[in-house]
Amino acid sequence: MAPPDRVFRTAVRPEDREAVRRIVRSSGFFYQDEVEIAVELVDEALQRGDASGYHFVFAEIDGIVAGYACFGPIPGTGASFDLYWIALDDDFRGQGLGGAVLRVAEERMHAMGGARIYAETSSRPQYEPTRRFYERRGFCLEARLEAFYYPGDDKLIYVKRLLPRADETARQPASLPGPSAAPVC
Repeated sequence: MAPPDRVFRTAVRPEDREAVRRIVRSSGFFYQDEVEIAVELVDEALQRGDASGYHFVFAEIDGIVAGYACFGPIPGTGASFDLYWIALDDDFRGQGLGGAVLRVAEERMHAMGGARIYAETSSRPQYEPTRRFYERRGFCLEARLEAFYYPGDDKLIYVKRLLPRADETARQPASLPGPSAAPVC
C-alpha cells in the first residue's frame, strides 16, 4: 500500500472555513465560541490577506485538510510570533502530522523574520498531550496566568527560540550567545 499523499499549502481557500470548523470540533477540547474564533481567523485572512496578520499552513492528506496552524507576528515586537492555533482532525492524530505542520509553520515564521514563537494553552488535564507536544518540540513554559480562562483553568504560555538564519549569525556580537536548537528553560 502506498503512503498517503501529504501536501502542505499556505494559501487560504474559502472551503478552509468548514475544514477548520471540522478540525477544531473534532478534538472535543474547545468551547463553541473558540471554534467560531478559529473560523473568524480564516475569514480575516480571506478578506484581508497578509494585512490581516494571520498566516496559515494547511496539511492535506489525499486531498483532505487534516490539520492546520495559524500564526502571525505580534504587533509592537521586532521578531515575536504568536502560534494562534495548531490542530489536527482527530482521525489523523498519532501519525506525526502535528510535528510536520509545526515544522512548516516554524520555517514560514523564520522566513518572515521570526525569532521567538509564543504558544498559549490551558492547564486543564485534557491539555496534557498538548503541553507534552510543545515541550517535545523545544518549547519552554514561560508563564502561568492563574485562573485566566476560568477558576482552576490557568493560561500557560510557552516560548520557543528559532535558530538564526546564516546571515543573522554573522551579524551577532561575539559576547551574545545565539539561539540554539536545545531549549533553554
